[in-house]
Amino acid sequence: MSYVNPTELAHQMISAGAAKVQLSTRDTLIRAFMAGAILALAAAFAVTISTRTGQPLVGAILFPIGFCLLVLLGFDLLTGVFTLAPLAWLDRRPGITVRAVLRNWGLVFLGNFAGALTVALMMAVYFTYGFTQAPDAVGEAIGQIGTSRTVGYADHGAAGMLTLFLRGVMCNWMVSTGVIGAMISKSVPGKILCMWLPVLVFFYMGFEHSIVNMFLFPSGLLLGGEFTVVDYLLWNEIPTVLGNLVGGLTFVGLPIFLTHARTQRARTVVPDAVVTEAKPTAPDRVPAVAGAEG
Repeated sequence: MSYVNPTELAHQMISAGAAKVQLSTRDTLIRAFMAGAILALAAAFAVTISTRTGQPLVGAILFPIGFCLLVLLGFDLLTGVFTLAPLAWLDRRPGITVRAVLRNWGLVFLGNFAGALTVALMMAVYFTYGFTQAPDAVGEAIGQIGTSRTVGYADHGAAGMLTLFLRGVMCNWMVSTGVIGAMISKSVPGKILCMWLPVLVFFYMGFEHSIVNMFLFPSGLLLGGEFTVVDYLLWNEIPTVLGNLVGGLTFVGLPIFLTHARTQRARTVVPDAVVTEAKPTAPDRVPAVAGAEG
């Protein structure tokens, strides 16, 4: 069957997390670089469509193309390893330590950032003809995204920071659902469908994805966005990374792990005792004595 049941899915998630943690430094960096670059291209594609058509839903519908490609090619996003790597540690897989998990996260972060930044530089050149003219409408839109999603949060103070964090949480709830969606089916069309739907939700809702932002904000700075590197780090990237970690692990990884990989012992149902109560016996009637008078 092409469908993978939840118990088998849970064990696949644990094994995938262990494999990612044990991957060599070179392979981890290459896979993360390519994942960041492909997702950045997908983000540029989606913003281009949304700007030129005036229909954000169309951009959101087509954005998952990049996500599906990078997952099918075996590349790694920070949002995915946030969810999968800790499960291998919780399952006590040999060689999986907290230090090894943190090392994996650090390498994937660096690789994703390098890939997204490379595409940001390329797209900045693309939008400005090598910085010889002002950016076109799409370039301006990217700059405005960077401003509204940094300074825009800062304008609301603590409430803005809470909103930013929760958008990061909800983002990786959806994105990590897409990551494990690729494991739910054994057919390529099934994998794509299971990945496509939750990623569409995240992008259209404007949730905060740390790797997409690694493209949007550096390119926004290059294209004239009115915010600073400190604004980007403090009022977007750092809270988004923390929100992505909490969202993926809390709402995707742990629930499946706890209820399908580490299930509690099945409850033994004891049927209620059937209590049979003896019906009270009616007292014997005393036969009347013939001829007796009252």
